[in-house]
Amino acid sequence: MIRIILISALFFFNLHTGSAQAFDKEKLDNYLEALEANDKFMGSVAVAKNGEVIYTKAIGYADVASKKKPDANTKYRIGSISKTFTATLVLKAVEENKLSLNQTINKYFPSVTNAKKITIGNLLNHRSGIHNFTNDEVYLEYNTEPKTEAEMVEIIAKAGSDFKPDSKAEYSNSNYLLLSYILQKAYGKSYSDILDEKIIKPASLKNTKFGDKIDLSKNECNSYEYVSSWEKQPETDMSVPMGAGALISTPSDLTQFSFALFSGKIISQESLKTMTTIKDNYGMGLFTMPFGEKTSYGHTGGIDGFSSVFGYFKDEKVAFAITSNGNNYNHNNVSIAVLSAVFNEPYEIPVFKSVEVSSADLDKYLGVYSSPQIPLKVTITKSENTLIAQATGQPSFPLQATAEHQFSFDKAGVVLVFDPQEKQMTLNQGGGSYVMTRE
Repeated sequence: MIRIILISALFFFNLHTGSAQAFDKEKLDNYLEALEANDKFMGSVAVAKNGEVIYTKAIGYADVASKKKPDANTKYRIGSISKTFTATLVLKAVEENKLSLNQTINKYFPSVTNAKKITIGNLLNHRSGIHNFTNDEVYLEYNTEPKTEAEMVEIIAKAGSDFKPDSKAEYSNSNYLLLSYILQKAYGKSYSDILDEKIIKPASLKNTKFGDKIDLSKNECNSYEYVSSWEKQPETDMSVPMGAGALISTPSDLTQFSFALFSGKIISQESLKTMTTIKDNYGMGLFTMPFGEKTSYGHTGGIDGFSSVFGYFKDEKVAFAITSNGNNYNHNNVSIAVLSAVFNEPYEIPVFKSVEVSSADLDKYLGVYSSPQIPLKVTITKSENTLIAQATGQPSFPLQATAEHQFSFDKAGVVLVFDPQEKQMTLNQGGGSYVMTRE
């Protein structure tokens, strides 16, 4: 699922890269351990070359309360990476003449707006126009409770359409939730059983399955957000996202799935070509993620406090995956470090600085800031000795004091620099700098 924080987006920097070779595992260990020591990241990483895992590491806690540590087989909720599995299942169903990419969805969901015009292919490419149900505030009022197909279809049908089918592409979890139900109808089986039969067994995935309530005794992990300390997050009931975000897995399994998918073990090369054809930035359950002159096919994921990414470089036969159950750092930076290690590119081990501030110290920064440069306001409040920022219509997030009058939110790459005398705040993110004035 997707959460937007200010103007944050995941992308890989355009680096000049060399060829994959034996990389400095100790340096990558040190990089990840620096994140762990500073409460910046909890999770697991895997890199594979030619189908063999060449690097794994797990850091942080699977459960903070009991200090239970994760290992290479600890399972994480992978959020929207589930869509890659769902798209693969749909293309498998097409090969088996269960479905057609050109068939419309009206026989399945007559109540959905434009159902007579929306095809299964449109759902796969995010070209349906169906409103994304997770974008609505009411979503967080029901996401932890079990939902039936009828209930979820009613929610989607009531939300209507955002644009004419096939006129453009816009990401919507609704598309892949509906595809989950279509698969169940086509096969007369549960999504979980279809997944097991068509992907998990052929690809020999040992730690991937349709998720349920988190069970620490089965080497699963809780998820967390960092607000002065790691705070456990609520669990989305997996009946809500289904094939849009309900799978659990490990980084090693995700790399193994990558090789199985791209080597033709699951679907044909013709189907794979269809899946990897990019139009308006989207393939079918995949999109491209460049790293310098190289390009991987993959997906990102986020659900509750979990975040994840996987990618496969076809020419280099390299796959990587990162799963996190607690992320207080820019996820993209972790991906860049991992890939820099793989492709023998320079990267730095971060040094984190912080300064002590009292609650009274923060009073001079409080208020609502705005700027003609950007169409949002940022409200600054505090919780004890922690400064809190919230942009218009978006979740609040804690700020860490890193220097006098300077605060950061590493997860989104945000740095705020205050000038109390001038009643101004400069927002720095993604190479942009915006001067905002307190109202």
